[in-house]
Amino acid sequence: MAFAHEQREAARLLQMIEDGVRSIEEARFPFEEADPALVYLLFAWLRAHYHAGHPASQGVLGRIVGLCSASPTVARMAREGERDAIVRWFEETHEYRDFDRDAFIELIVEKLEG
Repeated sequence: MAFAHEQREAARLLQMIEDGVRSIEEARFPFEEADPALVYLLFAWLRAHYHAGHPASQGVLGRIVGLCSASPTVARMAREGERDAIVRWFEETHEYRDFDRDAFIELIVEKLEG
């Protein structure tokens, strides 16, 4: 599998926020080391899947807000990532809700690393 390590790392970042498996402080450093486009894409996927009507939305969206509040660097990276060409490509071509976690990670990592 191409980019298997990178896919595992992206999935780990997503899981930190989605499942709350790490504290905000523990999640802070790995997110600060990530690609800004990846940060934006992960947050956008989470917002699409955990919309206001979803029972877990408060926890997931709260962790995104908490992470961005605890780390101005992560908040800045997410804003920067929104302008990335890969993000524009994805949003012009796909819908976040059309992808489950694994398919999304596979696609975006391949594009970011390829």
